[in-house]
Amino acid sequence: MQGVGPAGLRLRGVRTGTWKSSARFWLRPVFGRKQEHLREEDDSHVYTALKHWTQGAEDARVLAPPTAFLRRDNERLGLPSASFLGGGARFPARAGAARCRLATKNNSGPEARAGRGGRSSPGRRSRCSEASPGRMGKKIKKEAEPPPKDVFDPLTIESKKAATVVLMLNSPEEEILAKACEAIYRFALKGEENKATLLELGAVEPLTKLLTHEDKIVRRNATMIFGILASNNDVKKLLRELDVMNSIIAQLAPEEEVVIHEFASLCLANMSAEYTGKVQIFEHGGLEPLIRLLASPDPDVKKNSIECIYNLVQDFQCRATLQELNAVPPILDLLKSEYPIIQLLALKTLGVITNDKEARAMLRDNQGMDHLIKILETKELNDLHIEALSVIANCLEDMDTLVLIQQTGGLKKLLSFAENSTIPDIQKNAAKAITKAAYDPENRKLFHEQEVEKCLVALLGSENDGTKIAASQAISVMCENSGSKEFFNNQGIPQLIQSLRSDSEEVREAAALALANLTTCNTANANAAAEADGIDPLINMLSSKRDGAISNAATVLANMAMQEPLRVSIQNHDVMHALISPLHSANTNVQSKAALMVAATACDVEARTELRNSGGLEPLVELLRSKNAEVRRHASWAVMVCANDELMAVELCRLGALDILEEVNLSVSRKNKFSEAAYNKLLNNYLSLKYSLTGYLSSSNIISDGFYDYGQINPGTKLSPLKDLCLQEPSDLRAVLLVNSKSDVSPPPSMEDKSSDIGYGRSISSSSSLRRASKEKTKTNSFHFSTGFGSPTEDKSEPTSGRNTALSKSTTKEKGSRKGRGKREEEKVKEEEEVATAPKLAGEGSPDKEWYPPSDPDFCVYVYEVTKSIFPITNIKEQIEALAKYVAEKMGGKVSKEKLHDFSWELHISELKFQLKSNVIPIGLIKKGIFYHRALLFKALADKIGIGCSLVRGEYGRAWNEVKLMNESRKGLIGALPPPEVYIVDLMFHPGGLMKLRSKEADLYRYL
Repeated sequence: MQGVGPAGLRLRGVRTGTWKSSARFWLRPVFGRKQEHLREEDDSHVYTALKHWTQGAEDARVLAPPTAFLRRDNERLGLPSASFLGGGARFPARAGAARCRLATKNNSGPEARAGRGGRSSPGRRSRCSEASPGRMGKKIKKEAEPPPKDVFDPLTIESKKAATVVLMLNSPEEEILAKACEAIYRFALKGEENKATLLELGAVEPLTKLLTHEDKIVRRNATMIFGILASNNDVKKLLRELDVMNSIIAQLAPEEEVVIHEFASLCLANMSAEYTGKVQIFEHGGLEPLIRLLASPDPDVKKNSIECIYNLVQDFQCRATLQELNAVPPILDLLKSEYPIIQLLALKTLGVITNDKEARAMLRDNQGMDHLIKILETKELNDLHIEALSVIANCLEDMDTLVLIQQTGGLKKLLSFAENSTIPDIQKNAAKAITKAAYDPENRKLFHEQEVEKCLVALLGSENDGTKIAASQAISVMCENSGSKEFFNNQGIPQLIQSLRSDSEEVREAAALALANLTTCNTANANAAAEADGIDPLINMLSSKRDGAISNAATVLANMAMQEPLRVSIQNHDVMHALISPLHSANTNVQSKAALMVAATACDVEARTELRNSGGLEPLVELLRSKNAEVRRHASWAVMVCANDELMAVELCRLGALDILEEVNLSVSRKNKFSEAAYNKLLNNYLSLKYSLTGYLSSSNIISDGFYDYGQINPGTKLSPLKDLCLQEPSDLRAVLLVNSKSDVSPPPSMEDKSSDIGYGRSISSSSSLRRASKEKTKTNSFHFSTGFGSPTEDKSEPTSGRNTALSKSTTKEKGSRKGRGKREEEKVKEEEEVATAPKLAGEGSPDKEWYPPSDPDFCVYVYEVTKSIFPITNIKEQIEALAKYVAEKMGGKVSKEKLHDFSWELHISELKFQLKSNVIPIGLIKKGIFYHRALLFKALADKIGIGCSLVRGEYGRAWNEVKLMNESRKGLIGALPPPEVYIVDLMFHPGGLMKLRSKEADLYRYL
């Protein structure tokens, strides 16, 4: 019978031909003691005995008594003829003794007879006769011969503890090592707990030494153990620290047994699952023998080798070395294997290495595409189709491969396979293959010729979300081809709009991405998306939890808003309120697209008002501080669009937009064209601030009612609103000059001044007038935006010549030219809402009582008189001279240089402050004014009648007006007019006089 201990160690027992099954120890006489039969005792005694004996024993093999076993084992192991006998002491086996025992036992034969009294052979003494001094033939008990003192008696044991067997790993005897390794191997196979136990017992380190043992069986068994143990993470860590990679890789040598190859490659496969293990295998040259083993006749060796290679090629250095070792052909041969796991691992490995162009070329040269297409055509290999498609997807990135597969008919097979397959994962991977290949323009062209769009539209109809996502992504790439984009106009966009209503966030995001690319620079596709009722689901997506979905939806809506009818439709869906959340997003891509969306839709007063009332200006201004260049650019663009009217410009400046833009523009790396344009737009629509900051108003800066000159302020200083200045008590500060041609009571709608904009001093008692003014703004702004949201440079350029009267007349003809959006009832409701919100827009007054800036009836008279008398003059120079004389007359007349100090204008200004009980003085009330009073009045009246002039502030109360006039006397020989010359208008010393800029006269006028 056979007995196996807990550690799996099988040792031969004391009976011939049997194996001990009981848990007993049979000890031969040791150190002169008699043989005794011991029962089970404490394991610690045995553990101590084994530890002692295995350290110094020359031969600890435990043998059975029969001579046959001894002779056979000795011959096999090459041991001397002396052995441990079952009877006791070690001595040479003599023939006489054997015959004596046989005679005693059989009681026959010549030797038996000699034993009874016969004569023995010459020179030989019978042990039987020596041992039998008594009567002839009677069996006498013989005395045991004591063993030599330097010989250890045989020991037969059976172990129940793994720790005992681990100790045997230090034995110098090959057979004990072999059997101990075999027992440990079986123990490790039983589970992960046993592997951890062996690690705790310290079995790993002595086992590593056995990997280089001279005995092949010991080396084989040790390798088998590591093949199993290496799946434990702690064991792997210890193996890396012990640096045994060379020893393991050495087991892959061609002369080693297949079993050693199997378990050595298994160990490497387990070790390669972690990055450090990959590095060690690669650095110790493990890749080359692994590739060689791919041709092994044993399938387990192939499986372990390709699995290890798959793990290794995740690193680019290993992929490069793999190509140098020409590993593609043996890997392709594995595709013919009968075992699916080997084929699958081979395909996965090809899927990784074909990310490199060189590997794709090697695959193409070795007819790898034919193997892959055959796999797709074989239904029985449907479990490999997904991985095969992944490899094909990589290969299709090469134009040469795509042409080759097209010429061989493989491309049509691939598209047909994808369209007709009923397995969602296969359809998904086919769409991914098209996506990867379509990034190349030439591939897109080739795909379009093969009508790949039909296949993708068919995949959009799949019920599987993964397939829809992959198809949408493929469409988003394919629409870079103009032909494909036109194809999807009729087919594809309705299906994508339907996907926007899917329950899956991923599906909606992918569909929005495809629509974003389809509608970019394509008005037909934008209209098709709107006709498919795509606006509502797109706006709903702005509240999505996925940042990609939000940015894609905002891009589609921005593309649609390029067309005014679609923009109006988008605004009617409360888009400004929906944009608040994206503007607060922490994702830079969402911030960028949301700001772009504001720039696309905030092109009229109603939209901007809605944005402000929804709280959208604050986050928009904060985006100007972004460290992301695209976010800053789009935010600046949006601010530029929103600053198209004075109320919004004032509010944006109050929120700090101007200061932020000024800081951005000081940085060479952060500024952009839009930041500069937004800065200029804010100033040009908030002229009071611009004049206070820069001291300059160009001919294109038209002073409107509500403008006030506060005086020079330092950069970073906030300009107080006009209302706050009017409510302040008079002080010694410089008087604030106000331009206001409006009276306290607004005239009837038909008589009001159409050329004025909504600003300070505009009466809001007439809701219809406010409505018409907002519509005029809508028309003007919409015209500019339809050409591309407005150009960042359109506000930077200024006219080189004075404004002509035709421009002024065309401006006054804009009244009531815009059609209303909606029915009369809706318009009435909107007018009432605007009347209710107007105080909030202006930032003035309380709900109980509206505040208006001080009226200026004298200035109204001035406007009337110059319009009647000076406006009809056809010669621009004569107009300027006449207006200069008129202004000087109203401001105290001509003042000579000698009597300038006697011109008591300060007292006059103080009297006005006292009368008005305010520092704010309407310009028409000033009857004695000097340089800066007269220059402001000249600019205000010139703007009313269309004379182009600029206003420049100097030092010490100086200010002047500059005009540009043509000098016809300098006409060239070919009749071309020279550039206009700049003149300064004299309003003090010689009213009406024109002085060339930088002339001596002009300098005396400008400076003290």
